[in-house]
Amino acid sequence: MAGSARRKKRPSMFEVAKMAGVSHQTVSRVINHSQDVSDATRARVQSAIDALGYRPSNSARTLASHRSRTIGLIAGGIHFFGPSSSIASIESLARRHGFFMNVSMVHEALCTQEEFDELCRTFDEQNVDAFIFLTPTDVMFADACRARLSQPRVLVTSTHGGLSMSQAGRLMDGAERGCTAIVGIDQWGAMAEVARLVARFGHRSTLYFSGPLQWRDASTRLAAWRKATAAYSLDAQIVQCSSWDASEAYARMNHELEHLGSAGATRPTVVVTANDAQALGVARALREHGLSIPGDISLVGFDDMTGMDNMLPPLTTVRPDFEELGTAAMRETLRLLGEGGETAFVTSAHGAGLIPAQVIQRRSLGPVPHF
Repeated sequence: MAGSARRKKRPSMFEVAKMAGVSHQTVSRVINHSQDVSDATRARVQSAIDALGYRPSNSARTLASHRSRTIGLIAGGIHFFGPSSSIASIESLARRHGFFMNVSMVHEALCTQEEFDELCRTFDEQNVDAFIFLTPTDVMFADACRARLSQPRVLVTSTHGGLSMSQAGRLMDGAERGCTAIVGIDQWGAMAEVARLVARFGHRSTLYFSGPLQWRDASTRLAAWRKATAAYSLDAQIVQCSSWDASEAYARMNHELEHLGSAGATRPTVVVTANDAQALGVARALREHGLSIPGDISLVGFDDMTGMDNMLPPLTTVRPDFEELGTAAMRETLRLLGEGGETAFVTSAHGAGLIPAQVIQRRSLGPVPHF
């Protein structure tokens, strides 16, 4: 009875090495994903690991590699669709490579440099190997660049905002810049494709709802939209919002329609919004004014949030690959740690590797109405 109750002895690295016919140092290199092991040897060691049910001790790996196998992640904007999707992808890839994630959430607009630095110090005391910062606002982006760190850092952000990429680079010293990578979404390519579609349907008069400009996504999308509409000779009126909320977009669309009606002015034939929540607010205002989509006016969003294909009519929108963005952030982290090769980006700009965003064409975008 005592023997059956006794816990089975955990297999050791030396037993794996003996079964695979290699040294224990070779087993350690396989476990730590070293490139200095042939494919045949790696397969033989992995077969022995599987057969014995060996599970490496994280503390032993830390002593052997002088690393904690832990990544510190500080994120803002997690109550929004994009950042939460990216975090899940980062964590999944980290786990596959034997890393643990320590995550702290901060308020993207109110986070101070003191708070940010204190979080970094806390992570540093835990001996994290690298940092990943999701910095959707200028405030957070500046905090992340000013932080004095000896570890590699990967910044997930947009290319434009109140703080330019060149200004951000000057907030770091030379050594820090050398172990920093920046990844983001290709907002420029997405907005160029939206403008191309809008022009193809014959639209010339557009109304664009911008997001809050302290968010780098909003600044980048607005700059990209202005450039794209100029390239297609589109008239681009801008409605500047202070939030991403549907309620504000609803109120501002009502104001625009009432103003156009009282002035006897011609309505724009398409509304483009900086996110899908704004599109929902605009759609409600249009319906309440007796206007149909796209019969009277077309509508385009951004983000392809869950349920946008079930709007009435289904919403034409932009689908950023937030999961791939998270994967790219983790791959860049592995590269900076010497555990992965170069990440292949289709597009890069201003020192950032960019992940494509796909325009999803649905029935809310149609031809210019004939009155």
